Amino acid sequence: MARKAIIDIGSNSIKFFVGELAADKTITTIEDANDIARLGEGLDKTGAISPEAMQRNVDGVAKFAARAKELGADEIVSVGTMALRKASNSADFIAAVKKACGVEVKIIPGEEEARLSYLAVLSGLTLQGGDLVIFDTGGGSTEFIFGKGTNLEKRFSVNLGAVRITENYLTSDPVTKEQVDAAIAQINKEFEEAGVNGKPMQLVGMGGTVTSMGAVKHKMVKYDPAVIQGSDLTVKDIDEQIAEYSKRTIEQRKELPGLQPKRADVILAGACILKVITTRLGVDKLTISDRGLRHGLAFDLFQK
Repeated sequence: MARKAIIDIGSNSIKFFVGELAADKTITTIEDANDIARLGEGLDKTGAISPEAMQRNVDGVAKFAARAKELGADEIVSVGTMALRKASNSADFIAAVKKACGVEVKIIPGEEEARLSYLAVLSGLTLQGGDLVIFDTGGGSTEFIFGKGTNLEKRFSVNLGAVRITENYLTSDPVTKEQVDAAIAQINKEFEEAGVNGKPMQLVGMGGTVTSMGAVKHKMVKYDPAVIQGSDLTVKDIDEQIAEYSKRTIEQRKELPGLQPKRADVILAGACILKVITTRLGVDKLTISDRGLRHGLAFDLFQK
């Protein structure tokens, strides 16, 4: 059976997926992992990937490339998203990865990122039909896909993610109410300008913020994708988590069951993004998709 490996390099984390096409044309997961390597750290202020972030992420990609070979992958595809679209020294990073492990990193536009996210959701969730909005929020950007059932109608990317909101607004530890209010106001302003509105029958969220908040809701010491996939986050859940993260220091957040310690500093900004999305779209809950861009890309590759 053909095995393919995907390395998805985001602003906050590198996600790794190895899949195999089964006889019934479904994709069997061989390995699914992530490394919170923070490529976008400080990027908003300097416009460039820092030497430390570059080395961390080159090492992370090389580690996953070596693992893909161990697992017998016959193809390794690596893509970069917002941080690499934005950084002035992206070419240096791509060259460093190529030199370290021979992997070619392709920077994909936001619209392609959105299309692959849509494929990922379609391949993994039962949809209700009617108006559907899917969003994928990461460290550097948030992708939106508006559709009806299985038909994609429009898609766009907003250059707003948890890392920038954290670095620019949530600067004290613990945060103040004024900082949280200012962060929410800024997120709302940018989403309003981008045209995030409507009243969908179903809202589906994906990405590390959404799955982490699902894991925190379930107090999940060991992450279980089977529990998270297709589960709900209500507006009440989101508000409760914003309150919980706000009253804790970053070190205290690390004690919360279900939260990866490396995500403790940016999780509040991510929760604020979810609050604004649910408010603007007039829904009382969202469905969590544990699948992401990497699964959509695998789905795409296996169709060829």
